[in-house]
Amino acid sequence: MTIQGICDARFQGVRDEFARNFAERGEVGASVCVMMEGRTVVDLWGGVADRHTRRPWERDTIGLVWSCTKGATALCAHILIARGLLDLDRTVASYWPEFAQAGKENITVRMVLNHQAGLPAIRSPLVAGGLYDWQYMTGVLAAETPFWEPGTRQGYHATTFGHLVGEVVQRASGKAFDVFFRDEVAGPLGLDFHLGLAEEHEPRVAPTIRADPPPPGEPRSRFLTVMANDPQSIPALTVRNTGRRTAASDHDSPEAHRAVLPSQGGITNARGLAGLYAPLALGGGQLVDADTLKQMSAVSSAIGVDATLLIGLRIALGFWKSSDNRSGPPGARDSMILSEEAFGHPGMGGSLGFADPGAQMSFGYTMNKQGRGVCLNERGQCLVDAVYQALGYRTNRLGRWL
Repeated sequence: MTIQGICDARFQGVRDEFARNFAERGEVGASVCVMMEGRTVVDLWGGVADRHTRRPWERDTIGLVWSCTKGATALCAHILIARGLLDLDRTVASYWPEFAQAGKENITVRMVLNHQAGLPAIRSPLVAGGLYDWQYMTGVLAAETPFWEPGTRQGYHATTFGHLVGEVVQRASGKAFDVFFRDEVAGPLGLDFHLGLAEEHEPRVAPTIRADPPPPGEPRSRFLTVMANDPQSIPALTVRNTGRRTAASDHDSPEAHRAVLPSQGGITNARGLAGLYAPLALGGGQLVDADTLKQMSAVSSAIGVDATLLIGLRIALGFWKSSDNRSGPPGARDSMILSEEAFGHPGMGGSLGFADPGAQMSFGYTMNKQGRGVCLNERGQCLVDAVYQALGYRTNRLGRWL
């Protein structure tokens, strides 16, 4: 396996673990990027982008980053908060009047960013392809009744978060969400990060490879167990009532790539994720002021058992914080171990982007072969660990790098 790109000698451990991912941990194609004080110190890629054609993973290969997209979406909201155009404690309905029905009149912007709005899934069957129709999805969400009294529980809004936050951003800014992201984030930062992929970029996409089934004897995750046993549960509705055309590979269709899916449809690579978070690792840059950065990076909701993912989860207004479940019961040990200052978002299968203002560091990791679980897996965590070790951090034994 040939690893390409650059790696500062200080971060040789990251390169070593990246190579081990291919040699020992089942990596197929991937990229990893680390920026320190705004300077790129690691930018590596390798493997195969398309296992059927054997097309290699190149410097400009991009792919779905799934829920890492939520970090980009949350950032758009915080840009408006910093400008005084969006207020965390105002109701969603004050920006989006149609939302004020079915018990949602008092849901605040803060509740939505905290995954406390009670709308983690949709009960009524979504039409095939409905996910790709913005007006259809926002209309369904406006009519939906919360699963719990808003503000009283935390349940990860896996598919619904993006349209909820995205519609508020649209209403507050007066711009379509994808236009806002392009004009205010991707364009100014020079990111190869797409929400709604133009046809010309389609040949660069690495198709997603689903995770292997667990080996015999390995405990099944709580999420998958509940999904299989209760068709009306939040996990089951999250996975099965998606509004996609088909369940198998529709996520890699040109239609899916063209759609604006701010929960799970972002298409980029590790360089794009690290670049997204780079200004946030350095005080906010031109995106947000210091006070907004402090607010958006702090724990704002934390619970021992998230109502959707069924693991312990600590959240920071649309982002994830270090969450340690390694000592939990079998099937509920998925974790993401960062420093306490760090905040970001993982994606299904193990991709990750985050900022660490304390270290002035930003990180991105993307791959096509997904791993099991609902958080990070060994491939991503070992890269994060190698970065912190290179920076002189001591241990992650206490649930965060110190």
